[in-house]
Amino acid sequence: MEKNESLGYFLGFVGVLAFSLTLPATRVAVTVMPPAMVGLGRALVAAAAAALFLAVLRPRRPRGRQWASLAVVAAGVVFGFPFLSAWAMQQLPSSHGAIVLALLPLATALFGALRGGERPSMAFWLVSILGSLVVIAFALSRGAGSLQLADLALVAAVLSASLGYAEGARLTQSLGGWQVISWALVLSCPLLLPPVLLTFDQVPWSQLDWRIWLSFLYVALVSQYLAFFAWYLGMALGGVAKVGQLQLLQTFLTLGFSWLLLGEVIDLETLLFALAVFICVAWSKQLKVTRPTAPPHSQR
Repeated sequence: MEKNESLGYFLGFVGVLAFSLTLPATRVAVTVMPPAMVGLGRALVAAAAAALFLAVLRPRRPRGRQWASLAVVAAGVVFGFPFLSAWAMQQLPSSHGAIVLALLPLATALFGALRGGERPSMAFWLVSILGSLVVIAFALSRGAGSLQLADLALVAAVLSASLGYAEGARLTQSLGGWQVISWALVLSCPLLLPPVLLTFDQVPWSQLDWRIWLSFLYVALVSQYLAFFAWYLGMALGGVAKVGQLQLLQTFLTLGFSWLLLGEVIDLETLLFALAVFICVAWSKQLKVTRPTAPPHSQR
C-alpha cells in the first residue's frame, strides 16, 4: 500500500508539472485565437490523438455504467474547465487564476469524498484549507486586486475540473488511466465539432505565429491529453484527496518555469510562500484519509 501511494504521489506530481503550464499557454493562445477555439478546439485535437491511440492499442471498450462516468469526466475536463478557463483568462490577469485555482485541491478532495467514497480526517481538511489560504495570500501579495465577474467563470472551471478529476480517478481503477481520458475525448467529438467549426472563420489565421501554435498544441496534446495519463493513475493509486493536494504547488511550478524559460526573477517572498505550501502538502500526506477497499463501481 505504501509503495502504491508513493508511486501515486510521483505520478501526480508529473501530472501537476505538466498542468502548471496550462494557464500561461492558454493566456498566450487567447491573445489571438477565440476562447472557444482554444477551449474546445484543443479538445478536438486531443480527441484525434486519443482516437489514434485507441485504434492502435485496441483496449476493451467501456461497459455499462462506465459510459455514464465517462460522460461526467468529459463534462468536467473536456468541456467545462477548458472553455471556462480560456474565457476567464482572456479577461483576467494570471494572478486571479492563482487565487481561484488555489481552491482546486479542496474541491477535488470534496468530490473524492462524494464520488469516490473517501473520508478525509478533520486534520486533513484543516491542513488542506491552510494550504489553500497560503496560495491565496501569495496571489494577493502579488497584487491580484479585487475579484471580478469573470472570476465566477474560474470558480465554475474549478468545480468542473475537480469533478472530472475525482470521477476519472474512480473510473481508472476499473478501466485504466489513459483509457479514461481517451474514451472521454472520443465520446465528446460529436459535441465538440459543431462549435469548433462555427468558430473556425473567426480565427485570424495569418496572425498565428509559432508562439501561438506552440501554446495551442501544448494545451491540446499535453494539458488536455498526455498529462492525464499520469494524473488519473496517480490519484487512483495514492487517493484523490491526498494526491489532489499536489495541485497547491502548481502556482509555484508555473513561476519556476517562468524563471527557467523567460528569465523572470523569483524573490525571497516567493520562495518562502513556496516552502510553506510544500510543508502543507507534505503534512497532508501523513494525515489519515480512509479509502474504500474496492473500486466503488467495478464492473464484474
